[in-house]
Parts: sequence; C-alpha cells; structure tokens
Amino acid sequence: MATVRDNKVLGRFELDVEGETAFANYRVTPQAVIISHTETPRALRGRGIASELIKGSLDLIRADNRKVIAGCGFVVDYLYKHPEYADLMA
Repeated sequence: MATVRDNKVLGRFELDVEGETAFANYRVTPQAVIISHTETPRALRGRGIASELIKGSLDLIRADNRKVIAGCGFVVDYLYKHPEYADLMA
C-alpha cells in the first residue's frame, strides 16, 4: 500500500490506492491537529483503507511531536481501538 502524505496546501492527509484518493481533512491549532472528516472513495470502502489512512496520519502527527483531537467519529473509534496512540490525544 502507498504511504500517507500530508497535503498541507489542502489541509488533509492523503492515501492513494488504485487511482483513488482517501483523505482526512484537518486543521492545525497551537495545541493539536484536529482531524475533522475522513473520506474513502466508494470503490475502496470495506477494505481497511480508512484505517490505514488514519494510522499513517497519526504516525505523521507523532513524528511532528504534535497532539491530535478526533473531530470525526471514525477517528474517535480508531483511537479507542488502538491504545498505542493514546499518548497523542490532546
């Protein structure tokens, strides 16, 4: 699978799969990165693409020494299921 990238111009993390792009919109505050919306193209749904996108996004946030605020239900659920990212929660 491709690598998640930070598209700072559009304010979103992106993951390209089979010519489609899954993305997670975010905004940066002084305290944290707020992930506000996650979207996976219909053709890619049900295959774990959104989970890979969020995993990669959280890894990028961690590498940047930032915290995260889950602003969408998918990210809330992901963080609940993956306690290894609990240290990132603002």
